[in-house]
Amino acid sequence: ETEGERQSSHFPVLFCNCQNLSPPPTGNIIGSGIFISPKGVLEHAGSVGFSLIVWVLGGGICALGSLCYAELGVTIPKSGGDYSYVTEIFGGLVGFLLLWSAVWIMYPTTLAVIALTFSNYVLQPAFPNCLPPYIATRLLSTICILLLTWVNCSSVRWATRIQDFFTIGKLLALVLIIIVGMVQICKGHYDALEPQAAFEFIREPSVGQIALAFLQASFAFSGWNFLNYVTEEVVEPRRNLPRAIYISIPLVTLVYTLTNIAYFSSMTPEELLASNAVAVTFGEKLLGMFSWVMPISVALSTFGGINGYLFTSSRLCFSGAREGHLPYLLAMIHLKSCTPIPALLVCCTATIVILCIGETHNLINYVSFINYLSYGVTIAGLLYYRWKKPKLVRPIKVNLLIPISYLVFWAVLLGFSLYSEPVVCGMGLVIMLTGVPIYFIGVQWEDKPRWIYMRVTYLGQKLCYVVFPQNDPSETEPLTEKSDL
Repeated sequence: ETEGERQSSHFPVLFCNCQNLSPPPTGNIIGSGIFISPKGVLEHAGSVGFSLIVWVLGGGICALGSLCYAELGVTIPKSGGDYSYVTEIFGGLVGFLLLWSAVWIMYPTTLAVIALTFSNYVLQPAFPNCLPPYIATRLLSTICILLLTWVNCSSVRWATRIQDFFTIGKLLALVLIIIVGMVQICKGHYDALEPQAAFEFIREPSVGQIALAFLQASFAFSGWNFLNYVTEEVVEPRRNLPRAIYISIPLVTLVYTLTNIAYFSSMTPEELLASNAVAVTFGEKLLGMFSWVMPISVALSTFGGINGYLFTSSRLCFSGAREGHLPYLLAMIHLKSCTPIPALLVCCTATIVILCIGETHNLINYVSFINYLSYGVTIAGLLYYRWKKPKLVRPIKVNLLIPISYLVFWAVLLGFSLYSEPVVCGMGLVIMLTGVPIYFIGVQWEDKPRWIYMRVTYLGQKLCYVVFPQNDPSETEPLTEKSDL
C-alpha cells in the first residue's frame, strides 16, 4: 500500500458515505428535544391552545428556512452548511464567528441539555416525589458524555452502530405516547383541549414570552438543515433537497403536535409544568405496571442523541481546522482508529464545563438564540448573494417573499427574546463576538510567534497519537518532524 493510498483511505472511514442517504431527514429532526421542550413552550406560551399554535407555527418557520437553505445548497454546493455558505458570501471573519459560536456554544450547550435530560429521565423513577439531586444529575450526565466520547474516539463503526440501535428508543417512545393519547381522547378525556380551557392563560401573555416559547420549540426542530452539511454527498440535491423539506417538515410538525395533544389528554397544564420528566409522568398516569417503558425509551433516545451530536460536532471542528480557522491539531486523526480524537476531546471538555454551570431551560434559550442568529445571518446572505451575483445559475430559486418573511420573523423573535432574557441571550452574543479578536490574532496574523503553538501541537500529537489524514504536514505547516511520526 502506497503512502497516498494509505492517507486517502482514511476519508471513507472517518466520514460516512451519504450517496444512499434517504432524502427525508426526519430521523435527524425528531430527537430528544420533544421530551425536553414541551414544558418550556407551555411555560412561556401561557396556555395549552397557544402552545399548540407555537408548535405548528414553529414547523412552518422551519419550512421557510429549509427552502432558503435548499437554494443555498445547490447554488454553493459545499458541505458544511451555514459555515460554508457564510464564509463564501461574507468572507472569513463572519464564517469564523459562526464556527466559533458552534464549537463553543451551540454544540456543547445542546449536548449538555440532552445529557441533563438523559440523567433526569434515568433518575426520575428513583425520586418520584421530588427532583433528582443536582450533583447526581450532573455526575451521571458527565459519565454519559465521557463514555460516548471514548466510544467515538475508539471506533467510528461503534459510534454508528450505537446511533442505529438507539434510534429505536425515540421512535418507540413517541409512537407509544401518541397511541395512548389518542385512546384517551377517544374515551372522552380531553378537558384541557376544549377551547374554553385551552385558551385559559396561566399567566398574562406578552410578546417577549411568546418569543421565548418559539425559542423553546425551535430546540426540538433543530436538525432541519442536516442535509446541507453533506450537500456534496447527496445524490441529485436539486431534486432531493426540496423533497426532503416537503416530506420531513410537515411530518415532524404533525408528530410533535400529536405528542403534545397526547400529553394534555391525561395531564393538566399544572401537572405538566410541575413535572421534571414529562414523558415519565405521562407513563405513570396511563401505563400502570408498564410505566417503566417510558423512561427507558427516552433514555435510549437521549443517549443516541448525545452520540449523534458528538459525531457531528467533532466533524465540524475537523472541517474548520482543515480550513485554517481552528488549530491544525483538531484536523488530525488517530493513526489506527482514524477518529478525530483532538476534536472530540475539545467538544467533550466544552460540554462538561457548560453542564456544570447551566440549568436546562435557560440553556435551551441560550442555544436557540444563537441558532436563530446563525440561521438569520445565513438567509440574509442569500439575499446579499442574489444582489451580488444576479446572473449566477441557481438550480433552485425561491420567491423573495420566503427569505424576507423568515427574516422579519427572525428579527422580531430575536429582538423580543433579547428584551425578555437579556442576560441569557446577551451572554451568547458576547461569547460570539469574542471570536473577533481571536480571528485576527489566530487566523489573520501571519507573523505571530509560532514556537508555543508548535510545541502544543506536537505535544497533542504525541498524547493522542494523531496525524494529518490527507497531505504530508510539511507541505502546509511544519507541525511535526518526520523522524518522530
